[in-house]
Amino acid sequence: MHLTRDDLYSLEQYAQLRGDFRAKVMAHKKNRQVPLGAHATLYFEDRLTMQYQIQEMLRVERIFEAEGIQDELDAYNPLIPDGSNWKATFMLEYEDPEKRRAALARLLGIEDRIWVQVDGSDKVYAVADEDLEREDDSRTSSVHFLRFELTAPMVAAVKGGASVSAGVEHPGYERHVVMSPQVRDSLADDLV
Repeated sequence: MHLTRDDLYSLEQYAQLRGDFRAKVMAHKKNRQVPLGAHATLYFEDRLTMQYQIQEMLRVERIFEAEGIQDELDAYNPLIPDGSNWKATFMLEYEDPEKRRAALARLLGIEDRIWVQVDGSDKVYAVADEDLEREDDSRTSSVHFLRFELTAPMVAAVKGGASVSAGVEHPGYERHVVMSPQVRDSLADDLV
C-alpha cells in the first residue's frame, strides 16, 4: 500500500507527464472532499493523492537524490490508508486574516471533535495529528491530519453501500453532512 521510489517518476518523466497526471488527480480528488460548512473541509487522502503530493514536492524542491526522495516518502506514506481506516487532511479555511486568527482561537480542540459515521454504527472520532502537535494553549492550527479507524462490520457496511456521514461537534462549530454516494464509493476503495 505504501509508495516506494519505484512508484515515482523521475523529475524529467514527471515534467513530461505532469499536466495529464495533475488532471487525473484533480478529477480523483473531487470525490474525496467533504465540506463541513463554509469554513471547514475534510480532504480524504489515498495512495494517488500522496503520490501527487510527493511528486510535486520533489519537483518544487528539485529533489533527485535517494535520501531526499526517501525523506518525502517517509513524510507522506503515513497519510495513506491502511485498509481499515480513512486518513484525511482537515482544513479550516478563512480568507480574512483577522477572522482566521479569531476562529483558530475560538476553535481550540476542534480536531478531536471531528467524526465519521457509517449508517447503523457509532460515530468514529478522529485520531488527530499523530505526526506532531498542531495547536498550543491559545489557538488551533488551520491544518490537521486525521485518522478514522473503522471496525470490520463498518468496513463491510461501507463496501455494501451503507451511507456515511461526517461532522464536527465543537461548541464553536457544529456541522453534519451525509457524504454523496460518489464520495462514499471512493472511500470504500480505501478499505479491505
